[in-house]
Amino acid sequence: MHQPGSGTREEITIGVVGGDEIVHRIMGVARNSGNPSWRLVAAVYGDEHEAPAQAAKIASRVDVILFAGPLPYDVAMRHGDLPVPATYAPVGGAALYGTLLRGALEEIFDPLRISVDSVSPDDLHAAYRELELDPRQVHVKQYVEPESAEEFFEFHRGLYERGETTGAVTTVPSVAAALADTGVPSLKMTPAGATLRHVLQTAALMGSGAKLEESRIVTAIVRVPSGAFPHASPSNYWYQELKLSLYRELLREARPMDAAVLPRDEHSYLIVTTMGSLNIATDELTVAPFLGRLTSEVGVNLEVGLGLGRTTREAEPQRAVGCRQGGYGQRGRGLPGGSRRNHPPTAGGAPGRSRPAGPAAGEGREGHRDAGAPR
Repeated sequence: MHQPGSGTREEITIGVVGGDEIVHRIMGVARNSGNPSWRLVAAVYGDEHEAPAQAAKIASRVDVILFAGPLPYDVAMRHGDLPVPATYAPVGGAALYGTLLRGALEEIFDPLRISVDSVSPDDLHAAYRELELDPRQVHVKQYVEPESAEEFFEFHRGLYERGETTGAVTTVPSVAAALADTGVPSLKMTPAGATLRHVLQTAALMGSGAKLEESRIVTAIVRVPSGAFPHASPSNYWYQELKLSLYRELLREARPMDAAVLPRDEHSYLIVTTMGSLNIATDELTVAPFLGRLTSEVGVNLEVGLGLGRTTREAEPQRAVGCRQGGYGQRGRGLPGGSRRNHPPTAGGAPGRSRPAGPAAGEGREGHRDAGAPR
């Protein structure tokens, strides 16, 4: 924890997944920001298709993952949800202006006759209008999904070999390397420093929100229904045996959740844990296998209520609302709210595409943490 003045700031660990050059740039921007609450963990790949493996290596040690661009992000997402929120640095914007200027000043290519990938035609034409340049001989291929990126190399090389362009601008490191090997003049477009500062701030906010969510207190009541045994009383020996059996099973089920189990009254027990630990045991509140096993062991349909809050006292009043009998142990039943997986919001005009990180990017929460790593 960091204490600046009178406030307290929680340390956020950000995993950075990308090529060597962009990862080092992001790390440098983070150092220069002077923010003491950021801790960065680097995961460098040689090819964008290694992004899932690199993200998986660091996922258990970070609060959020920042990908170098939309391509590695999408490739990683196709391999399944990550156990932490994730976002990526956007392409285009100020980076396009800087790349065009560098290409002209260093005489790498003629900005009026080039090919550009990843950005949309509208964004490219808007940039050229602002620079008072004519984009009619500029060719653009927009990034839509990982398959579209596989066509970038042939797109650039074909135009250059036909004499329609003087060079290329790409956002994909592997494409830049391939173009260099074939002698096509090119520049790699990477996010500007200001963009990287914004993306780091957004990633930190996402990680902080996820940590707050997972650290919230969850309380549960597990109760033997009063109508299950009309003549049962605390003095009945068999009823005491039933309660002891239930207590033993609850302790066994609570251990993976790092939960505490306490007697509440003659008919129920209180379980206290955190939201992060509960997510592990219930696959993001979509399944409750422990209730099926408990019912099988004690031979009684149990009632369960859940409460959520920042403290045990705050979570207490909510539990009674969730009490219900039977029907647990099946996917999607018995747990309030169902699945909590929340993917990044879609960007306008591109159905199914995720919004890049930046000042207006939304939060996402995905997946659960490994057991043994309570929040």
